[in-house]
Amino acid sequence: MKAVICTKYGSPEVLKIMEVEKPTPKDDELLIKIIASAVNYGDTRVRKLEEKEPLKFFMRCVLGFKKPKNPILGVAFSGIVEEKGANVKGFYIGDEVFGLTGFKMGTYAEYTTVPEKSMVGKKPANATFEEAAAILLGGHTSIYFLKKAKIKESVNPKVLVYGATGAVGTSAIQIAKYYNAHVTAVCGETGKTLVKELGADNIIFYDKEDYTERHEKFDIIFDAVGKTSKKKCGPLLKDNSHYVSVAFPNSAKERAEQLELLRLLFETGKYKASIDKVYAMENIVEAHRYVDSGRKKGNVVITI
Repeated sequence: MKAVICTKYGSPEVLKIMEVEKPTPKDDELLIKIIASAVNYGDTRVRKLEEKEPLKFFMRCVLGFKKPKNPILGVAFSGIVEEKGANVKGFYIGDEVFGLTGFKMGTYAEYTTVPEKSMVGKKPANATFEEAAAILLGGHTSIYFLKKAKIKESVNPKVLVYGATGAVGTSAIQIAKYYNAHVTAVCGETGKTLVKELGADNIIFYDKEDYTERHEKFDIIFDAVGKTSKKKCGPLLKDNSHYVSVAFPNSAKERAEQLELLRLLFETGKYKASIDKVYAMENIVEAHRYVDSGRKKGNVVITI
């Protein structure tokens, strides 16, 4: 099968399309023919490995010293079940599915195997494969962190989303609105139309004003890009409020019910896929260049 191999750490040009062995599912696994994947910040972070020490050394220990031990990057997938192991009960050949592979990665490829008891579920019936791949990482991350911030227990909370036009930010707006939140989006002026379409009630343009100087208090502040801090946001926090951030070492724990909620929201029209650009797998270098540029709004999708 064809797959994108990260041959070493570095610029997008280290990604090469190669022929590799097609995986075989174990008794508890599904073989997925991948139709679409996505290029997320985490993928480019692994590829570049530009972290400062000692974090860089730690990441090399986990990922591989000279190149990734799992050289096929990508964590999001949508596709079709082509084979299933003897012990798989909940899926059938031909099922359209979507999911996340976590640290195993491996979705920049024509096929991957995933355990039945993992982050895999039936894709939304009304979603294209591209849309299904786009809603995954941002969606599951937003659900995890907003629930951590007690959004389910809040009544009409005021939520500020910092970095509102990224893959996580665009999802966070929609998940917060699902929980009847009043959402203020912090983004550049070029993101105005997008965040309005997704349901933001107010917008603060960080390229025009300092959002921390607003005389306004919030129940939840969600840093969806990991570029601010609780200390900086302190003046905007109410008593007993919550600040959550995707900044390292924070990470969203994967739970299958997150996929089920995303499927339900998409099928009922309460969640949209925010897709900026779609690239063929053969153009993976250009896709990574675009994500590296910082101009991405929403998601960049890869068709396999």
